[in-house]
Amino acid sequence: MQDTQFVLLLWFVGIIAEAMTGALAAGKQRMDLFGVVIVGCATAIGGGTLRDMLLGNYPLIWVENWHYLLAIVLASLLTVVIAPLMRYLAKLFLTIDALGLAVFSVIGAQKTLLLGFSPAVAVVMGVITGVFGGVFRDILCNQMPLIFRKELYGIVAIVTASCYVMLQIAGTEPWLSLGISLWLGFSLRMLAIRFCWSVPTFHYSTDQHHE
Repeated sequence: MQDTQFVLLLWFVGIIAEAMTGALAAGKQRMDLFGVVIVGCATAIGGGTLRDMLLGNYPLIWVENWHYLLAIVLASLLTVVIAPLMRYLAKLFLTIDALGLAVFSVIGAQKTLLLGFSPAVAVVMGVITGVFGGVFRDILCNQMPLIFRKELYGIVAIVTASCYVMLQIAGTEPWLSLGISLWLGFSLRMLAIRFCWSVPTFHYSTDQHHE
């Protein structure tokens, strides 16, 4: 029970932080307040919503618990007010974002397993939960999604979700699986930021050079 409450707390902190990062991204594109709220909501709950729709898991958590949606909307609007201070909180948001990525990836895998789906599907849904809020944010802001660039982001989600699923298959205690997976995902993301780890890129050009 305590494990569930702890995860829920981390998830709530994560969606609030993601809503604020989404609002900042909207601000960089000079969107109006409606746009700010939409991008904030898409960033915070987009991944979880897509997961549940793919799995047929209804009602969606923000439909059943409307106060979560209200908190996301208020966080997005609050960001507009405190935007001048956000530059001083950049490191804090990077840390929270790293934690959020790990938490969302684990929750996505955990919920999928609880619904009776296979381990492979659980890993995929963990990744979707972890990264697709950011994908929706970047698409709405007309940018190349972060996970499709050099950033070590999607790989972190895959490793985190896979770790949790494998530990559960091995019969590890749920709280231990949770702790190890969160620690691994968070640490890997922070190390990637610190040492600028990245995934090799692919460049294809149709230009032909003839001698």
